[in-house]
Amino acid sequence: MTVNDDSFTNWKHREEIAESMIPMIGKLHRERDVTVLLHSRSLVNKSVVSILKTHRFARQIAGAELSVTETLPFLETLTTLDLGPSQIDIGMLAATYRADDRGLSVAEFTAEAVAGATGGNKIDRREGRDVVLYGFGRIGRLVARLLIEKSGSGNGLRLRAIVVRGGGDRDIVKRASLLRRDSIHGQFQGTITVDEDAGTIVANGNEIRVIYADDPTSVDYTAYGIKDAILIDNTGKWRDREGLSKHLRPGIDKVVLTAPGKGDVPNIVHGVNHDTIKPDERIMSCASCTTNAIVPPLKAMDDEFGVRRGHVETVHSFTNDQNLLDNYHKSERRGRSAPLNMVITETGAASAVAKALPDLKARITGSSIRVPVPDVSIAILNLQLARETTREEVLDHLREVSLTSPLKRQIDFISAPDAVSSDFIGSRHASIVDAGATKVEGDNAILYLWYDNEFGYSCQVIRVVQHVSGVEYPTFPAPAV
Repeated sequence: MTVNDDSFTNWKHREEIAESMIPMIGKLHRERDVTVLLHSRSLVNKSVVSILKTHRFARQIAGAELSVTETLPFLETLTTLDLGPSQIDIGMLAATYRADDRGLSVAEFTAEAVAGATGGNKIDRREGRDVVLYGFGRIGRLVARLLIEKSGSGNGLRLRAIVVRGGGDRDIVKRASLLRRDSIHGQFQGTITVDEDAGTIVANGNEIRVIYADDPTSVDYTAYGIKDAILIDNTGKWRDREGLSKHLRPGIDKVVLTAPGKGDVPNIVHGVNHDTIKPDERIMSCASCTTNAIVPPLKAMDDEFGVRRGHVETVHSFTNDQNLLDNYHKSERRGRSAPLNMVITETGAASAVAKALPDLKARITGSSIRVPVPDVSIAILNLQLARETTREEVLDHLREVSLTSPLKRQIDFISAPDAVSSDFIGSRHASIVDAGATKVEGDNAILYLWYDNEFGYSCQVIRVVQHVSGVEYPTFPAPAV
């Protein structure tokens, strides 16, 4: 047998194992509200090849490939336990088991590591929480995809309605088509049907009512059977408390804005300050995509090295706020053709850092350049640190943060030498550290942080909504603090 034959035989064997994992992962998700992760990446509804690629990706950050032969025993053990709703990271289980020297079997170690989700420690399944989308643009449709994907057993977030301005002929059909196909993010994973007479879109069994309204104060959501809902405003039309309060109608309990909030509206970056949300807070903002990209790495760097001051330069993909061709725009430069120009513009991300990281004493400045790509941006974070360090120390710290810390869902890490922006379309992290581009000299560190300003940000929005809804379940093994 040749070496190539050996490689192919090994691949087919791993394919077989990954295939056997799919029904176990699905059953845990549907019947017990257990989401199986691999280094913070969900394995629910993933294909055989996707499961294998997720395992292989671990070598870029952990230094060695993680094999399905190594994680399968942990997954098999999970199916035998009396688990309650939770998220369980089999990549972390494998890594911590490897470092454990007590001689425990996989079954014994796994039972101990997830004890907080079994037996008397189990939390009850929580009643599903209604969600309403106000607006159905780029972020709205991606958030809709995520809500539908995460509906799972039906006990989580339930997308009940979208609210849009009155449209023309076959409006609902056109909106459903935009949900079904996306030029950047590809096809919707599932089936979509439209009932024009009932005014509903049915996506993977989720019946979503389309409500037409030009003014939020004109809608009574209880008339549609919606109660105690979280409304996600992705129009950006209202950003202060007074304007966003218009959404607090019958049937709506909380309002989440997908843009930087103004005045006393709290700006939340999940993973950093989401635990500061007061239980009685009814209005909050998820800040901007760029704020979400820079705040988690800023916190990680400040915690370890201290940050005295910094500047962020964002090279940002163009957005719908810009013109396709030169035309009038209230902002002079944004009126110039987006697909044909680099456009200098402002960013509020630097000033928003203070809201999300009030303990950070460093002054952070910022500026932005819009460039002719439709998605994925990069933030160049130039920091003066409180102590001298080395490139190796910085990268080791950020790699570890991306693997084991409470920020592992926000910060990803890549060492591929040829990475470019399109590689990060669909990334679920708030930002991805590019190891190869990182520069450190003395007390100066320059980080290059990629981020999918559409999808990665939408994932952060969902995490905030899950947190305030009470359907965000604990993760095991618990991240290192």
